Amino acid sequence: MRLGLNIGYWGAGMGRSLDLVKEAERLDYHSVWAAEAYGADAVTVLSWIAAQTDRIHVGSAILQMHARTPAMTAMTAATLDELSGGRFLLGLGVSGPQVVEGWHGVPYGKPLQRTREYVDVVRLILRRQDPLDYQGEELGIPYRGPGATGLGKPLKLISHPPNPELPFYLAAIGPRNVELAAEIADGWLPIFWSPERAGEGFGAALGRGFSRSGDPAKAASFEIAPTVQALVTDDLAAGRDTMRPMLALYLGGMGARGRNFYADLATRYGYGDAVDRIQDAYLNGRKGEAMAAVPDGLVDEVSLVGPAERVRDRLDVYAESGVTELLVGTTDLATLRTLAELNE
Repeated sequence: MRLGLNIGYWGAGMGRSLDLVKEAERLDYHSVWAAEAYGADAVTVLSWIAAQTDRIHVGSAILQMHARTPAMTAMTAATLDELSGGRFLLGLGVSGPQVVEGWHGVPYGKPLQRTREYVDVVRLILRRQDPLDYQGEELGIPYRGPGATGLGKPLKLISHPPNPELPFYLAAIGPRNVELAAEIADGWLPIFWSPERAGEGFGAALGRGFSRSGDPAKAASFEIAPTVQALVTDDLAAGRDTMRPMLALYLGGMGARGRNFYADLATRYGYGDAVDRIQDAYLNGRKGEAMAAVPDGLVDEVSLVGPAERVRDRLDVYAESGVTELLVGTTDLATLRTLAELNE
């Protein structure tokens, strides 16, 4: 099992994050990933990181598909991959309706169909076999719909990507999304991965996707790269408390009541009653109460926290669950170093 670093959303403390990235590269972490929501974009951050590193791969976790046309994503991916010397890993996701419609001002539509067509189009562009003419249910290029001038014509990417088979990763939580990732992508970016429940929660969906891919070797080559928040500390209780704010935010505030993918996942894990309490408190402005309602059991399942011996044992469990690359979410240099030692 390789290790990667996920620095998450870019914000204050840029120098601190760069220190983490450079240390991760020194420790032979395989990759560093950046995210975006409605703050800093991931592309600029990854470009900045790639320019100041030599070996570590740079990945987007994730680029929001509704925010960019597939042609723009293909151009960006080809450019970043070439400038980084072949180190770019393309992670894509649909985000959620609150961000898609509330921030980008476009309809959420049919996310599964959009994902399938989007990946198709980006791959066609990178492969440069023919000028692009793609008419799908969600995407039509050239555009021939209402308001079209009729002047659009099929085009081909001007540049020649050094790696036209760039690896694609998809962020997915629900069973149908996971199945689609296994079918059409090269890797999967889960969040709140519970290694104990990996088989019962995702095994069937992955199997269906691998079968539909038509590639008998797909399961063996498929990358599973969950982001896991981590802190190595002898004070387990205090360490757990550092994990609760993110869990409360995602379970309680990243979506509406009844339409929160992260809450649905935790409910499938068996924490439905706690999820209801967290959502009720968070959506009514009682964030402290929401954090306190996050159960220790859930923290322990989806985080790496506690003394080094405990974390070492959990790393083994993650590896046995099928994880090929563990993306560590931490701002602590000591944790970054300890995980590298424990994973040897």
